[in-house]
Amino acid sequence: MRVLLIGGTSHTGKSTVARAAAERLGFSYRPTDLLARHPGRPWRTPEREVPPHVAEHYGTLGVDELIDSVLDHYAHLWPRIEELITEHAEGTGPGLVLEGSALWPSRVAALDVPRVEAVWFTADEGVLADRMHASARYGEASAEERYLVDRFVARARRFQQLVRESVDAAGLCRVDTTGRSVAELVEEILAGHGRQGP
Repeated sequence: MRVLLIGGTSHTGKSTVARAAAERLGFSYRPTDLLARHPGRPWRTPEREVPPHVAEHYGTLGVDELIDSVLDHYAHLWPRIEELITEHAEGTGPGLVLEGSALWPSRVAALDVPRVEAVWFTADEGVLADRMHASARYGEASAEERYLVDRFVARARRFQQLVRESVDAAGLCRVDTTGRSVAELVEEILAGHGRQGP
């Protein structure tokens, strides 16, 4: 294996596990979000306010429109992702752990690149909502801010449902991260239990 792909919806643990796996393997770590972000999480952090275009995006679009928008973004991003995967799979430098929601199962399944392994993370919907609420400090948010978070949570739930369907249809591997430690998840994905390459 030269490239490990970890996909799934937001807040399933992709980033944390990917960093730990990269360290264990001596690979580089990279999130697909760094290639191009769409349009970002709709809640304030100590470092940033919610940009107006992000608030408008989540405040005006329905769940299906939000899904269509993000899937269209990922389709446009795919050629760069495929290039990155191929570069590392066929290269001689350090391998790569690449994580992100942009790793769409059917596209990964169609890759004709050797030494690539892939897994998708899922989690209990209530756990996902709790994690997003904690990240957004939902209890301290205004009604308007909560509405935007609620739209993001709804999109994440629907996105996860579509990921599950796509993973299962392609015969790929998915792992439920609910209640699992980072160490356990790293062990499982590196041991290759049930994992299949594209």
